[in-house]
Amino acid sequence: MHVSVVIGNPNPGGRTTRVAEAAARAAIEAVGAGGRASLETIELAHVAGRLFAWEDDELAALSQKVAASTLIVPACPVYKASYTGLLKAFFDRYGSNGLAGTVALPVMLGAAPQHALAVETHFRPLLVELGASVPSRGLYVLESQLDDLDAVVVDFMHDAGPLLRRALAD
Repeated sequence: MHVSVVIGNPNPGGRTTRVAEAAARAAIEAVGAGGRASLETIELAHVAGRLFAWEDDELAALSQKVAASTLIVPACPVYKASYTGLLKAFFDRYGSNGLAGTVALPVMLGAAPQHALAVETHFRPLLVELGASVPSRGLYVLESQLDDLDAVVVDFMHDAGPLLRRALAD
């Protein structure tokens, strides 16, 4: 099982990365793939200046690697009540059904509860359009919950874990 965590935050290595990696590790455990899974984090901020260079070999390889993943955990902060342009630019590299055969767990981090539906109303449709299976609701974490991140993720996986397990077993 290969898991790709794709971070669409312009500031690499921050809170979004922490939340996404925690969700990815919890998903790996929830589906029973603990010792058989590899996890790779891709910080799009490191390639941001080249995202629109369609002939870029490194980005083509990165896109292929993500598309070949068993589970994708794309994550970003809420920006203007939706996902970031950085994340959108990366996913624009795929055609319709470019992520077919993958399972996705969208993750968003935000400051206000009013944006909690952004993960479902904006992020999920993007992943579904690309052909990914999104079997559970996405994870939305408030910045105020970061001190209790482990408990938030465990609580989320109580419902999401069985759905992910079923989707990955198919």
